[in-house]
Amino acid sequence: MQAALSPVIAATSQWLTCAYPASGGAVASALCEVQARQAVTVAAWLRYPTSMDAALVEMAGPGGAARLDRITGADRYDGDGEAWRTWVDEVVASWAACLLTDPDLARLAVAAVGEGDHTAGTPFEFRRLLAPDEHDRRAATLLRHPDLVAPVAELHQARLLEQLGSPDQALIA
Repeated sequence: MQAALSPVIAATSQWLTCAYPASGGAVASALCEVQARQAVTVAAWLRYPTSMDAALVEMAGPGGAARLDRITGADRYDGDGEAWRTWVDEVVASWAACLLTDPDLARLAVAAVGEGDHTAGTPFEFRRLLAPDEHDRRAATLLRHPDLVAPVAELHQARLLEQLGSPDQALIA
């Protein structure tokens, strides 16, 4: 099931790190990528909780990055040589942005995926998402900045809160 979501996770992580790049060189880029990938993985596992869901998105595709590009002002892409952008999932990107900017929501989401099919029999750890150190925070300053990612996070935040059964509607701001 994880293999079916690999293109979505890879493309959506790449989109996030292109839209909100790391600051500080190669190590910072790697740390930023890991944080994005962990948040996107959790978001994808929440969005596609069963093997049937994963197979359907693998067959139909997630929709692409066009709307996200318009929202972030990156709509200059003409699609030439960037086929990976068709595998970006807008909802997953939005949920990942929420998780990266709200530690409490990230903990709820990781706990929720810990009970699902994706982690059955497989140890998993999302330390860089849940407990970023100073190097992680510095590397992903843009990616974790609530005001900067708000246009993306707000797109589907209500659905994420609903999915997690979060009674705290005050999180929607």
